[in-house]
This record gives sequence, structure tokens and C-alpha cells, in this order.
Amino acid sequence: MQGISSTQFVVAVASGKGGVGKSTVTANLAAAAAEAGLKVGLLDADIYGPSQSRMLGFTDDVRPDVIDEKLLVPLEAHGIRSMSMAFLTNEKTPMVWRGPMASGALQQMLELTQWGELDVLFVDMPPGTGDIQLTLTQRAKVAGAVVVTTPQDMALLDARRAIEMFEKVTVPVLGVVQNMATHVCTACGHEDPIFGSDGGADLADEYNLQLLANIPLTRRIREESDGGAPLVTAAPDSTEAEAYRQALVAVMEQLKAQEVPVTPTITMAD
Repeated sequence: MQGISSTQFVVAVASGKGGVGKSTVTANLAAAAAEAGLKVGLLDADIYGPSQSRMLGFTDDVRPDVIDEKLLVPLEAHGIRSMSMAFLTNEKTPMVWRGPMASGALQQMLELTQWGELDVLFVDMPPGTGDIQLTLTQRAKVAGAVVVTTPQDMALLDARRAIEMFEKVTVPVLGVVQNMATHVCTACGHEDPIFGSDGGADLADEYNLQLLANIPLTRRIREESDGGAPLVTAAPDSTEAEAYRQALVAVMEQLKAQEVPVTPTITMAD
């Protein structure tokens, strides 16, 4: 089935700043959803710096099948249907495009991918508040957004901009994920809040949002992501995987609460 017409929920995963682990969070939310039995899609909307192909374990030479020289067939891994600019280029090809060209590429991946029926499509957004973000909100009915930040003050400044942007385009912000919240030394067990502490929680309180998860800074998350498997899949019994699952549960509860119940029709009998 072409496009996202049969997708129940479109969820944007965003950050105002790059380098906060947004793509890792997106991949693990998608993996947790697939583990829960949902039909899941993942659209890598970071046109200039796509990374989901590597995180999901695809090689650089993989390409999607094409139907009627137009429709793209999403690639599947870990129970997730995915589409990315990385499937259409290679890792060494820079996307030297102006904003309208990047927006057009996003539109094509949204509308010309044979997504089929999906319970939820996670969209891994590029950092910032520019053309791609506006194109998504114009071309898709975005049910909600998840904002990812670290506790660092510089990241929080940009996360505020992301929240404000979604409010301006009337997309509900479902909550905040505080990533790299703390680091626990594997040798001695000492816990060190490298990027500060409680910044994400304070941001959530400031905007009356839910703090969806505190994700620690661990080598295991980095190693599994580089190796092509979300941590939820690679280390399902880990405390970090459980944090991603809890974030997914909170997201899905809010999405389902948005659904308008069907009002019964009353007719008068003769």
C-alpha cells in the first residue's frame, strides 16, 4: 500500500541539536514497538546525514526494490520496515542539496514508499527546526513528537526550540527523553553525570511534559548501535532496554488517548 494513508500514528523523534543520540533513541523505540507486536515503520528523514541504515545492520550496497519504476519497497530488519536516503546513495556521497531539494526527497520517501499498513511510523528527524520539519508537518498528519536531549545546557537550549516549533505547528509533544543522563564506570561503579543532571527533567517540567526515560551513557549502547542492532534487540534483558520499553509504553498511551471515541448514532423507531 503506497504512502502513509494506512498508518495509524506518525511520530516524529526530534532534537534541536545534533549529537544527542536522537537516532539511537528512534531505532530503539521502533525495536521496542516491533517487539510488542506492532507493525512498525522507520523513516530516516535526516537527508544530509542518514544513519539508520547502519544502526539497523544494512550494508552500504543494499538498495530497495522498485515497483513500476516508481514505488520503493521498504527494507526490513528487526521487524522494522525502513526507508532512508542511505539506501539510495552510499556512505561517501554527500547530499549537496538546497532546502527545497531535501524537502522533495522527504516527500518522495513518505509518499512513494510502499509502507503498507502500519500501527506507528517513527520519523528520525534531522536536528534543527528547518525545511524538513515543516515539510513533514505539512505532508503527514503527525500524531506527536518525542524530543531527545542531554542534560547539557547547550542541548537544552536547542531542545526548547524544538518544543516551541512543534507547538507552533500544533503537533503535540509526547514527552522528553533525557539521553546520556549519567555514566557508570564499569571498573568501579562510580556514577558521573558527565553532561550535568536533571536538565531533561527540568525541561519536561517547564513545559508540563512527561519525562519518558533517562537513558545512561554506556559503551554497550554505542557498540550495539555501531554493530547494526538496537539495544532492545541485542540486549533485551538490560536496564537500558527496559528504559526504552517504558518510553514506548508512555508514548503509545498518549497516542491512544488522542483517539476520539465513536459517538453512537441514535435513531427514532417508527
